[in-house]
Amino acid sequence: MVDDEPGPVEPERDYMGLVRSTGEFSAYPPIADYGFLSDCEVTALVAPSGAIEWMCVPRMDCPSVFGAILDRRAGSFRFGPENVDVPADRRYLPGTMVLETSWDCGEGWIVVRDCLVMGPWRHEHPGRTTHIRPPTDYDAEHTLIRTVRCVQGSVQLALDCEPVFGYGMDRARWHRPEGGYHQAAAHDDGGLEITLTSDIRFGIEGSNARGRTLLREGDTRFCALSWGSRTPPKTYKEADKRVMWTAHHWQHWLARGHFPDHRWRSHLTRSALTLKGLSFAPTGAIAAAATTSLPETPRGERNWDYRYSWIRDATFALWGLYTLGFDWEANDYFAFVADLAERDGGDLQIVYGIDGTADLTERVLDHLQGYQDARPVRIGNAAYQQRQNDVWGTVLESVYLHTRSRDRLDERVWQVARQQVEHALEHWREPDRGIWEIRGEPKHFTSSKVMCWVAADRGARLARLRDEHDTARLWQKAANEIHEDICANALDDRGVFCQHYGTTALDASLLLMPLLRFLPPEDPRIRATVLAIADELTRDGLVLRYRVTETDDGLPGEEGTFTICTFWLVSALAEIGEQRRARDLCDKVLSYASPLLLYAEEIDPRSGRHLGNFPQAFTHLALINAVMHVIRDEQEARRQLLAGEAAVIPWQS
Repeated sequence: MVDDEPGPVEPERDYMGLVRSTGEFSAYPPIADYGFLSDCEVTALVAPSGAIEWMCVPRMDCPSVFGAILDRRAGSFRFGPENVDVPADRRYLPGTMVLETSWDCGEGWIVVRDCLVMGPWRHEHPGRTTHIRPPTDYDAEHTLIRTVRCVQGSVQLALDCEPVFGYGMDRARWHRPEGGYHQAAAHDDGGLEITLTSDIRFGIEGSNARGRTLLREGDTRFCALSWGSRTPPKTYKEADKRVMWTAHHWQHWLARGHFPDHRWRSHLTRSALTLKGLSFAPTGAIAAAATTSLPETPRGERNWDYRYSWIRDATFALWGLYTLGFDWEANDYFAFVADLAERDGGDLQIVYGIDGTADLTERVLDHLQGYQDARPVRIGNAAYQQRQNDVWGTVLESVYLHTRSRDRLDERVWQVARQQVEHALEHWREPDRGIWEIRGEPKHFTSSKVMCWVAADRGARLARLRDEHDTARLWQKAANEIHEDICANALDDRGVFCQHYGTTALDASLLLMPLLRFLPPEDPRIRATVLAIADELTRDGLVLRYRVTETDDGLPGEEGTFTICTFWLVSALAEIGEQRRARDLCDKVLSYASPLLLYAEEIDPRSGRHLGNFPQAFTHLALINAVMHVIRDEQEARRQLLAGEAAVIPWQS
């Protein structure tokens, strides 16, 4: 080759690293196009093609069995028409986690339903189950069921199940436990076994179980993948019965909630179902997301494992769940946090495994390509070792919300609260890594100081509730000192609260200040902060966490707008009286929802593309808070309007 011969031309990319031209093909579906399934122990993501491309068993934080979302060679399970990959329509059966996909195949139509099965509670001996929360009437059956019905014409149906255990490391080895063509089992070296059962005859080709059949109008078929002691269905009728039982379970669960009669009701119900789906029923924990290493920056390295439970989420979870009337789930999550605080002597980490595991050692899976070549692929999360001084305030706000919901404070919870206040007062003057878990140098982050104030302020209120007035006075004095320190050191010359002491950089976490009642919403400093973030820390109206050029977060590259921050801005605008602006922004960010009303962590404002792990619990929690803020403002405005009309219109009998 001649030395000066030009090399391959890199495609032009925008500020997010996205390819501007349409010439580059990706085998990976857009993140927002995945469907989400859950049985509150295992989660799965279903691509538009009908392939399950992410599923970990026997828990959502275990190694993947299907991992094609992170590497096309890491396993998938497709059930759909042959030679057709784009469905005509996808939806959830209303009020459920049962995904229905309709296919127009030219010569016929079929409808596929997918679900992780929920069944009646079957455990009789507490020692034989991992459940430590009070049992309900329902439990996961550890079975994935997929049914199909041909509604018109004829369609060639394909079944392709290729599990690859251990995050794409260990290809399946199949055997037929009962002989015949309708069942086979695959196992890994660690003893995990999954069983595929179907009324379709299928054969084994290496690590792939494959079947084909022609469906005509009125024909039905099913397949089931199971990994527990529950006997899988043997007929379509039995499979369909379990699917409908699961659908009814979700509808009955949703009926317990309180949802306003409003055009945004569907967003609230889907967010509630998603949060429930991200909960881990045995402990009550809520995972931050169902996935690991979906990139915040395309082809970048901002890729993290979010299949764990952040203590910070506790406050937002209780806000959202109590608001919608799901007290049982809120209390389960609070109990999970309280158990950890009691176990660890009050010295809480910021994040734990969904079973309470403390060690989340982070490591890189070099053998995986990563979603659209975004590397590294990580499992575990090194943030568990970070010092983040907001954790104590998060727990105290949670205790305060929990106590208000019950009108009492028992001794066990009080001891948890006391420990958290004492930790906050001991460490509030120290720098930390902040709410965004920066991997640069520690700073005196304003949001962390605010949460230490929350710890002391809420602690004082709880102490007064217990008539421990000396303790209340001591903690209130400390709260006042922290408050004065923040106001003295975190404001810039404009009267705007900044990211940390000694900077003028903005930070979206400060949108929480009016929600936490650090100052009254009408205070000019709160108003100036909210409006500065709205005007200066946004792209096309959507909010950034911070500007990476102003914050040493220890990582290269840009990132998208954080959807949770945009929802925080909606809530904050509503708090400071900017109702019209809050409603317009809420309408806008709701329009970015996925076709199934789900959200990843971030949104690229230019393309609307979802980025980061999916679906994201934190985003859906913030959605609930923001939407309820706007709806309440609308309801109040309507009441005032009607009251005004009543004052001028004579009563007509």
